[in-house]
Amino acid sequence: MPPRPGKPIRPNDLSVGEMAARAGVAVSTLHFYEAEGLIESWRTPANHRRYDRRELRRVAVIRVAQSLGIPLAEIRDILGGLPKGRAPNKAEWQAVSVAWRTELDARIARLEALRDDLDGCIGCGCLSLETCPLYNPADVKGRSGPGPRTWIDREGQIDDEAS
Repeated sequence: MPPRPGKPIRPNDLSVGEMAARAGVAVSTLHFYEAEGLIESWRTPANHRRYDRRELRRVAVIRVAQSLGIPLAEIRDILGGLPKGRAPNKAEWQAVSVAWRTELDARIARLEALRDDLDGCIGCGCLSLETCPLYNPADVKGRSGPGPRTWIDREGQIDDEAS
């Protein structure tokens, strides 16, 4: 971002090192997030990168979402619905969270189904062929298309990330 001409550093602004330390990430991670359009910084007249302290919230959301396996593209889409340069108000955050809730609920349902299917799995060598959701004799399911057909056929769709 270009420098903010004539605007001094505000007390709540953080240097890149301060931001990294406070967010619990490497400086290179902040640079990556910024390059990916997930967070933003500004430059001082001396060309030093500075972050508004409110960017810490965005980094926290990114880190939690990533830890749950949510792709950065999806995180970017969600954060793109929030205002830049100021904290979102309740209505703005609620609108974003409602949109994200549907995908999160679907992801939770797929994870629960996987967990429940694995509970019945004895391990391959397979002593549960009659009930195994992964069993595919003679690759019959492959005629329906590529990927994990049992999951795709059951769910009606599956994330590219999951296949």
